[in-house]
Amino acid sequence: MTQNTTSQPGGPAAGPAGDEPPLWHRLAADRWGQGRAGTVAGWTVLLIALALGGFQIYTAVSLELDSYRQRVLHLMFVLVLVFALRPAGKGRWAKTRVMALADLSLVLVALAVSLYPVVFYDGIVTRTGAPSDIDLAMGTVAILLLIEACRRVIGLFMAVLVSCFLCYAWLGPLLPGLLSHRGYTVQRIVYHNYLFQEGIYGLALGVAATFVFMFIFFGAVLEKTGGGAFFINIAYALTGKYRGGPAKGAVVASSLMGSVSGSAIANTVTTGSFTIPMMKKVGYRPHEAGGVEAAASTGGQLLPPIMGAGAFVMAELIGVPYWEIVKVAIIPALMYFAVIFLFVDILARRHGIMGIPAADLPRLRDVLAGGFHFLLPFILLIVMLTQYYEPLIAGLYATVLLAVVAMFRASSRLSLRDVAEAFMLAARNTLSVTVACAAAGIVVGMVGLTGLGLKFSSMMVGWGGGHLLPTLLMIAIASLVLGLGLPVTASYIVLIVLAGPALLDLGVPLIVAHMIVYWYSQDSNVTPPVALSGFAAAGVAGADPMRTSIAAWKFSKGLYLIPLLMAYSPLLLNGSTGAIALAVVSGMIGLLAFAVTIEGYWLRRTTLVERFATGTATVLLLTPSILADVIGATLVLAFVVAQLWKRTAPPAAAPDLLRRLRPVRPVRTVKR
Repeated sequence: MTQNTTSQPGGPAAGPAGDEPPLWHRLAADRWGQGRAGTVAGWTVLLIALALGGFQIYTAVSLELDSYRQRVLHLMFVLVLVFALRPAGKGRWAKTRVMALADLSLVLVALAVSLYPVVFYDGIVTRTGAPSDIDLAMGTVAILLLIEACRRVIGLFMAVLVSCFLCYAWLGPLLPGLLSHRGYTVQRIVYHNYLFQEGIYGLALGVAATFVFMFIFFGAVLEKTGGGAFFINIAYALTGKYRGGPAKGAVVASSLMGSVSGSAIANTVTTGSFTIPMMKKVGYRPHEAGGVEAAASTGGQLLPPIMGAGAFVMAELIGVPYWEIVKVAIIPALMYFAVIFLFVDILARRHGIMGIPAADLPRLRDVLAGGFHFLLPFILLIVMLTQYYEPLIAGLYATVLLAVVAMFRASSRLSLRDVAEAFMLAARNTLSVTVACAAAGIVVGMVGLTGLGLKFSSMMVGWGGGHLLPTLLMIAIASLVLGLGLPVTASYIVLIVLAGPALLDLGVPLIVAHMIVYWYSQDSNVTPPVALSGFAAAGVAGADPMRTSIAAWKFSKGLYLIPLLMAYSPLLLNGSTGAIALAVVSGMIGLLAFAVTIEGYWLRRTTLVERFATGTATVLLLTPSILADVIGATLVLAFVVAQLWKRTAPPAAAPDLLRRLRPVRPVRTVKR
């Protein structure tokens, strides 16, 4: 029998536990140094991470704590970790003793402003509408702390954005035109954000503190058990032998792991550490390899059953079970990955890239024999979601089952250190999501308080002339601008509050409007000049960040075109079976024609006439008209015939490239 012992970063097979310090010491050392202070800080942040995880599990099981206090305590743990682990800046001054004392003071202040509404909850409730001076003082400090945490974890852009919305609520009477409103006092603004469930502790933070954290924890346990390597090996076993196999394997692996990681960026650097070197080794250029990984990892946030954090927020905002979101998201997500598959296949044809020799690939039977137990938690998760269990409960049960089944195999068994690192990973990965959702809560609260959402919506409808297409284009541009400084979840929340009503006014169904905005909000991961997943992939690939981002932007064109199909066709299962099938077929042909138009290659290099034909076909097939679909499909058929008629053999792989294929082994096996 062979046993899978694939090396997975952080997994059980990564090496003996003593090869490097534990994760909590490494994280603390980045802020407090390697000495005694770093050691003490390391153990302290571990205890906080364990307390956070334990608190989340307890509240998931008991459901006794009211939502407001649960959100307050969750954010308290996160703020403490932010000020304990994230320095105030990148210079040497940020690690001086003075700044260390300042950060310790901020930790204590975060504890005070968070425990205050919990300890004095009853008194606060009795004086609803008439807050005391200490209520307002605590609220003011809490808002300032959150803005500083935003700056440290997410960046200056979001901190400034939140501050602008607070100033907008205060300075309303001084603003011109539609932006003007009656204005609110500082006391009202603080009260609304701190002591209501419509500001900091609103719905967005509630989702991050429940569903999202549980699935982040699930992903952390999966990483520590080596489940990530199992899914990567499945991907290579299924696709590795085909033309451009490593790139296709990267697409499959990233789609499987993207949503579990909770972050497209995290998925890019984890799966990318395996997939990008293999793509480079078989002949993909570094920026192409990085672009494929970034685009596929971004798609992982769109693929059910576990989508990105924004999907859980969407379910709560719409007021439908999460499974309803999953059902309508399946077809568009598969179309997105089909386009990436075609792009990598075209590149493989153009560069003469072969698949990996079968002898150097893991056998599917061996991979399944060594890790089939990793499939059981996913099966349980899907079954529970289809039975309309709460995602929080489904995620908890799946995590417990994953930990249990992992103990039955030596290759995936968790040690005490692995368990502790899983809690630490979950705590670290939740920092940006929680802070972003809490900050977005302020934006949502100010939009609701001032009525800005309706004003912004009316402006967009006016600028769009009452037509859907220009309104969609403006929303896409607004999403790109917001994405320059906001994480995708925060971008989705802000944009749906501001622009969602405009789509509803134009007759777009509620779930379709939310899904369109959710898809557009993903573009900041792969769109220059700020493409976070693209930059992360460039670091792994050793490529130019801008070239890598442009490649990722090209491969992920589905993020821009598929929302158009959602708006004009029943792609989200909002029509008859025949209409849905027609929308899928015509849309898929249009997307493939677009890929050929962009790349200028299919079976051979396209002529100018062929490229014009596929570009025209793309426009026609994306137009909501039967006649346009027929003409577009005819043009694509003529293009296929022309390519087959004058087909040329693809360039042969260079001999040195074929020699380099032999050592490519994504899996190591040992005899038992």
